[in-house]
Amino acid sequence: MDYYVGILGGSGDVWGVRIPDLPGCFGGGDSAEAAIADATSAAREWAESQLNDDVSIRSPRTVIEVVADPETELDNSESAVMIPLILDRGRSVRANLSLDAGLLEAIDAAAKQAGVTRSTFMATAAKEKMGVA
Repeated sequence: MDYYVGILGGSGDVWGVRIPDLPGCFGGGDSAEAAIADATSAAREWAESQLNDDVSIRSPRTVIEVVADPETELDNSESAVMIPLILDRGRSVRANLSLDAGLLEAIDAAAKQAGVTRSTFMATAAKEKMGVA
């Protein structure tokens, strides 16, 4: 997983995030958190589109490099945030995890209640925890 620098700006119920290393990729929302979540989703879609078109994706720069770049045009009301990029590989891989028996029972009960498999439940929970759901 790579992390790209996003530039967060806004106030009230209008927020946006632009990602300078992914030209044309941005997210928005009615809160800073919603804008970051939308930018995370947009980054994944943007990257998958570029790869489908055989266009290479720029490697992420550091926060210092992005902020120092005059093309970033960062103003005093904006701040840098980290945007994770996890690309779907289109294939499942088996993994062996060790969990407490009680925790596994709770996971299985929650998965059953949600109408999904244990694997789907765990993958969804992991993505939510990483902020990429």
